[in-house]
Amino acid sequence: MSNMSSKTPTIRQISWISIIPQLITMGIIMSLWYLTNPEKAILYGALTYLVISFSLRNLIPKDHRNGIKKVKNGKFKDAIFDFNKSYEFFNKNKWIDKYRFLTLLSSSRMSYKEMALNNIAFCYGQIGNGIKSKEFYERTLKEFPESGLAKAGLNMLNSINNNAPQQSV
Repeated sequence: MSNMSSKTPTIRQISWISIIPQLITMGIIMSLWYLTNPEKAILYGALTYLVISFSLRNLIPKDHRNGIKKVKNGKFKDAIFDFNKSYEFFNKNKWIDKYRFLTLLSSSRMSYKEMALNNIAFCYGQIGNGIKSKEFYERTLKEFPESGLAKAGLNMLNSINNNAPQQSV
């Protein structure tokens, strides 16, 4: 059986400016370690930052991560449920998503809500439900008008529909 992860496209958009507060956070952690252990402050600070970062990224967006795992395994229908849960969580906790560069130490340019909607649209497309896929790409564009991923997905669906053979009546 082939590995689905190599066949499933992954797009990561980085917000480079968000790295600045993350570096400041790392500097603060190293400074705190410096107070107790100056010789190993950099090592302990970096390790502490990595543990915090890894924990935050794995615990808080767990539904999103579960959805990604299912997509990589070709379980698109099951992934929709996880992405819906992720969307609901970040919709209720908007501040976590808005300040993800600090709350999750994430440099992603795309919010988890936007990712969830795009992923749901992608999953519907993969299970052959072009109507629902189009609905979710359009919903994404209503909430995130600059979503390049949603625009590309919608353009792809529209071009498929426009190029489909027309049946005569």
